Amino acid sequence: MPQTKPIISIENVVASATVDQKMDLNDITKKFPDVEYHPDQFPGLVFRLKSPKTATLIFTS
Repeated sequence: MPQTKPIISIENVVASATVDQKMDLNDITKKFPDVEYHPDQFPGLVFRLKSPKTATLIFTS
């Protein structure tokens, strides 16, 4: 039986960064209306872009 090459695709990439300043998630929500922020359900703000398709989680801590 002939060997086939595996098909490899990247589905998710995770990165972490620290910003050396206080971020006001309520203020970000006012300036960018497409973000999702429901602190009673999840402590982070979800910032989504359509192109490139990304989701960024922003926390105050």
